[in-house]
Amino acid sequence: MPVVLVGADVDGKPNFMPIAWISIAEHKPPMILISASQTHYTNKGIKQKQTFSVNTPSVDMVKITDYCGLNTGKDVDKSTLFDVFYGELETAPMIKECPLNLECKVVRHVDTGTGHDIFIGEIVQAYAEETIVKNNVPDIKKLQPLIFSMNDNNYWTLGDLVGRAWSIGKDFQK
Repeated sequence: MPVVLVGADVDGKPNFMPIAWISIAEHKPPMILISASQTHYTNKGIKQKQTFSVNTPSVDMVKITDYCGLNTGKDVDKSTLFDVFYGELETAPMIKECPLNLECKVVRHVDTGTGHDIFIGEIVQAYAEETIVKNNVPDIKKLQPLIFSMNDNNYWTLGDLVGRAWSIGKDFQK
């Protein structure tokens, strides 16, 4: 699963948590889904402002990303760890050091009843470093995202291209 740093203002201060439970929820309008334990301090801020950011750290940010997960914003001021900026919504803190940032407004919140919150956010604006953009879209290979493996609790990065989606399977015949 890709690892992102989700940002929210909690009681007026930026806070960030790493999560790997993230997915595309809709194409038009663009929406993203995140799921996090209700014990996470950042969830409080998402509920307060109804906005959040999704910041994609690159492999060189693995230590600080893991640090954010090892420490709660209740005890550690994570706003000092990054160069924080705000976009169109003015309430979803984003991380300049991350090569890709998404600014989201909550369109739906689901309490799973099992201790997790699911937030579906409409992507209001995307920000990307020019160095990772190819043909006007982020290039995943240049992005070098962190990948989290729950089976062994390790961080990985991308390997090689193995096939083109919605194409390679056309050659499969029984």
